[in-house]
Amino acid sequence: MAAGYLDILRARHAARLLAGTLVGRLPNGTAPVAIVLFTRAEGGSYALAGALAAVYGLATAVGQPLLGRAVDLYGQPRVQLPAAVVSALGMALLALVGLGSLPPAYAAVAVAGVFTPPLEGGLRALWPSVLGGEERVHRAYAMDAVAQEVMFTVGPLLVTVLVSLWSPAAALLVINALGVLGALSVVLSEPSRTWRSAPREAHWLGALRSPGLLALLGSFFFVGLALGSITVAGVAYADDHGRESVYGWLMAALGLGALIGGAVYGARQWAGAPERRLRVIVALLALGYLPLMLTPGVVAMTALAAVAGVFLAPAIACSFIVVDRHAPRGTVTEAFSWLVTTFGVGAAAGTAVAGPAVELGGTSWSFAVAGAGGVAALLVLLATGRVLAVPGRTAVSARGSENDRNGAVEPGFSSGHQA
Repeated sequence: MAAGYLDILRARHAARLLAGTLVGRLPNGTAPVAIVLFTRAEGGSYALAGALAAVYGLATAVGQPLLGRAVDLYGQPRVQLPAAVVSALGMALLALVGLGSLPPAYAAVAVAGVFTPPLEGGLRALWPSVLGGEERVHRAYAMDAVAQEVMFTVGPLLVTVLVSLWSPAAALLVINALGVLGALSVVLSEPSRTWRSAPREAHWLGALRSPGLLALLGSFFFVGLALGSITVAGVAYADDHGRESVYGWLMAALGLGALIGGAVYGARQWAGAPERRLRVIVALLALGYLPLMLTPGVVAMTALAAVAGVFLAPAIACSFIVVDRHAPRGTVTEAFSWLVTTFGVGAAAGTAVAGPAVELGGTSWSFAVAGAGGVAALLVLLATGRVLAVPGRTAVSARGSENDRNGAVEPGFSSGHQA
């Protein structure tokens, strides 16, 4: 298992691109906790902290596909680095001005969110030109999904350490400065500087003109909803058991399950169409979420959380392959950015729905939202199976276009539907 991942990391530029992207995404991955801690330190309420975090999340959802389209049109360095700098300046404004006047605070987080660089989609656009072979690219997708779990675990811990050493304002400044450095490392690399998207058909819908991509986005809205609801349900469960540490155990178990699942998934080569495989993985994901409704004792619940997390990273990794197959030519970064946006909006919806569910029916009802989200994601995939069975473009030789993300497959490999 480890040999396959080491093979990827030994490829020229691969380790730098992965590390740079993860560091560059730290501001986005830590923004919710950083904003909450900063707001509370400034004397603001939890309601204000939640509102500021929500504005940031909504602004990010708006900005990602727009910036992704700009990357496809103008290249990575001309978009990623300026966006990272403007986003960091937005957070710096929040840290320096504080909450004395709320309009500038809301404007600051909105600017930071809108200009969050689409490094995640950009990395996936670079993997084929760096790794070449289809199997290695698919393994890199799995490694990418696992690395995200690590970032979303380590990132908040880094914020809390910076807060304890200095202050919440300093944490905002340091994290965003690191984000700019990460983006700089990526865009100065040769693959990022030389990558060019394939020629694209002018269309106002961009990537969204692909029916298969729309079907995938519809499904992953509900996957995001399920995951978002678990964060609220976990807090309610911890409250029921009178220990805040229980929440940490549940989230750690969920992340551990995702790490294990992603590592195992990426360690082997899978046969058959990824669209069919994704339906199976999402079915198992939904099956893992449903038992959480039982809300047993802490030990059993932690074990259930670990099982529930096992199929998350494989689902995300497989979705990357499906995006690659269905993204219209010349829109790959935008398509990946739409996946990020849809997943994030779904997670926000899940947190919004799970709260009233706790009030109406208790903790088990909030976990039922996660189960319902998983089932809904599966139903969308089943209902759109015919659309997903037809990838939106045909194969292009990697030799003919090394930097074309949509054409980066091995010569002779068909990216069309596999019977």
